[in-house]
Amino acid sequence: MRYSLFNVIVNGLTKNLFAECAWRDPDPRPAYDVLVIGGGGHGLATAYYLAKNHGIANVAVLEKGWIGSGNAGRNTTIFRSNYLLPGNEPFYEHSLKLWEGLEQELNYNVMASQRGIVNLIHSDAQRDAYVRRGNAMRLAGADSELLDAAQVRKLLPFLNYDDARFPIKGGLLQARAGTARHDAVVWGYARGADKLGVDILQNCEVTGFLRGADGAVTGVETVRGPIRAKKVALAVAGSSSRLASKLDLRLPIESFVLQAFVSEAIKPLIPGVFTFGAGHFYISQSDKGGLVFGGDLDGYNSYAQRGNLPVIEDVMEGGMALLPLLGRLRLLRQWAGLCDMSMDGSPIIDIGPLPGLYLNAGWNYGGFKATPASGWCFAHTIARDEPHPLTAAMRLDRFRTGHVIDEKGVGAQPNLH
Repeated sequence: MRYSLFNVIVNGLTKNLFAECAWRDPDPRPAYDVLVIGGGGHGLATAYYLAKNHGIANVAVLEKGWIGSGNAGRNTTIFRSNYLLPGNEPFYEHSLKLWEGLEQELNYNVMASQRGIVNLIHSDAQRDAYVRRGNAMRLAGADSELLDAAQVRKLLPFLNYDDARFPIKGGLLQARAGTARHDAVVWGYARGADKLGVDILQNCEVTGFLRGADGAVTGVETVRGPIRAKKVALAVAGSSSRLASKLDLRLPIESFVLQAFVSEAIKPLIPGVFTFGAGHFYISQSDKGGLVFGGDLDGYNSYAQRGNLPVIEDVMEGGMALLPLLGRLRLLRQWAGLCDMSMDGSPIIDIGPLPGLYLNAGWNYGGFKATPASGWCFAHTIARDEPHPLTAAMRLDRFRTGHVIDEKGVGAQPNLH
């Protein structure tokens, strides 16, 4: 069923008499052309673009829980393309362009709102860095605007401009950035992929891999039985290392917990997204009125989807330094997602080190905003057995050859060997 105002009215008047399920719940078939492991945004987008762009619809997406139960529902909903380096910026700009037409593409309301993002400037050196980044964005076709202190004050009058420790000297604005409903993005891609013939297999955890005589990956073992495939693609975010270990592979990534928070609802206050340049703090306001904010990683490796109190304290301190009115609000809830942090802070989209295996991992802080382009480029890599031009630098072997994309070096113990 195509969603439209007419269908909303008809189903409202008939108590959903003509409504249909958004996607099927099929049983696994014995074999597929492609298996995509991971039913989050990246996995579902990959399956959707495999069918739409490359005509490969004999695809199954395997999800160990329900659709949207992993990192897809555990982020702060921001999309943007304000990156610096040529290995990243064109990719994220392509993603932003896909975001701009995503609702029409999927016939699904993902609640995308291009309200803009401002990176605040607190020092002369930071201004120089943001000028460089803004120019790099423009060279890649993205929009950017350098704001002085007066322009920031006009746009964000509620900030603390009297703090001598963290003076606000300006900001870098990307007006096309914004936020989207994370769950709706996953549901939209699931519905779109299903419509094109893709099987979405929920509660189908992968427990092992099937291997050929030459070591090639020929399928998976799951809690619902073995499934064979010509190609197997991994898109499981923070669980990438654990799944790769079942193939005796050691990936150059580490998993950390990233916390997020939301306050009680207040009247409209924050027009878009802004970030604290003197600490790791970012904030926006949801459609329900709650202030959504986050900060830095918890400082240890973990697969637990919960956080710790020291990081909560650090985030609140950063928020209070920038936005003292937060002290009047109650924290409503907290959640955490798993980030697979690569050693150079940039992702991996590549043909895997074993025949029949394809890898999508290492998204660091950028997983949600990359969802459309990640699926687009990963589908190209799987279908054509070659990297997409936009992800040519995101090769797995860059850590061996030294061609890293050092957007931001992260990871407590860079295991590059």
